[in-house]
Amino acid sequence: MPKFTTSDGLSLYYTDDGDGLPILCLSGLTRTSKDFSYVTPHLSGTRLIKLDYRGRGNSDWDTNWANYNLLIEARDVIELLDHLALDRVAILGTSRGGLLAMGLAFGAKERLLGAALNDIGPVIEPKGLDNIMGYIGRAPKAVSHLTAARLLEQNMTGFSDVPLTRWMEEAIKHYTRSGSGLDITYDPKLRDAVELQGAQAAPDLWPYFDALSGLPLACIRGENSDLFSHETLKEMKNRRPEMISATVIGRGHVPFLDEPESVAALQTWVEALK
Repeated sequence: MPKFTTSDGLSLYYTDDGDGLPILCLSGLTRTSKDFSYVTPHLSGTRLIKLDYRGRGNSDWDTNWANYNLLIEARDVIELLDHLALDRVAILGTSRGGLLAMGLAFGAKERLLGAALNDIGPVIEPKGLDNIMGYIGRAPKAVSHLTAARLLEQNMTGFSDVPLTRWMEEAIKHYTRSGSGLDITYDPKLRDAVELQGAQAAPDLWPYFDALSGLPLACIRGENSDLFSHETLKEMKNRRPEMISATVIGRGHVPFLDEPESVAALQTWVEALK
């Protein structure tokens, strides 16, 4: 199991597969590197590096839960690149991963080849945040993966034409078996960290997006996303007319990335990176 040790002593899990253009895959807030299994077959000819953030998946939990923040996680990313002796990578960032890509463009642009943002932009809609706070840090009520899959099918209202088999895959990826049923795959204290950060004034993220100027850029939005609005995507396109963009029909927050619209946008982006 490949791991590296951060400057503050945590052991973080990552995978590193393939050859060619290095793409670092960064997942959403409560998710893990397994999120990118769907898109992996569509990015052949690239080197895909996938990281479990601190406190998630197979990485160590931090005894100081306040360290579950974007600044520390960005430092972890830089330390992973140093560990792998990579001067620069492209970042495929889902939700929080996209925020990290923008943050790195602002503070360490020399380490980036480009960025693809999955259902995230410089404006985060309050409704989407409220929905996240409704479940973050809490074990699912389901007692089996099948029950969890059925609950996902019912509750993910922004999604259509998704078979139960896909929701079963999602349940297996993101919930582990425990003595009483299922448990989450991350430190529950992540909720405390998000609440702490939410109590502070939110920064203007447009300068972070603008820092991506000059880099090949793609953005994918779920048609029914409650976190990333059509209006924000439109303004991003106004600022970066050459940005590759796609809206995925029948998807909310976040697209799985194996939809035809997602695959076409990402493959075009990869070509632009070469």
